[in-house]
Amino acid sequence: MSQAMLNMWISFIALALMFVSAGAAIFSREKLKGWVQKMMLAFSFMCLIVSGIIVFLIVVGGPTAT
Repeated sequence: MSQAMLNMWISFIALALMFVSAGAAIFSREKLKGWVQKMMLAFSFMCLIVSGIIVFLIVVGGPTAT
């Protein structure tokens, strides 16, 4: 697998983490209460941070040859 294809799949993983983050935040705000809500929001925040770091590294890495 070429580096460009690997970067594409890694960026798709980051995109999926962003969707998981948004879904978890909406679910926890609407349906949960107490410490469970706080834990779900913390999970959502961690997914968002990880996906942001992945996207940053892919973008800073620049274009690939193939």
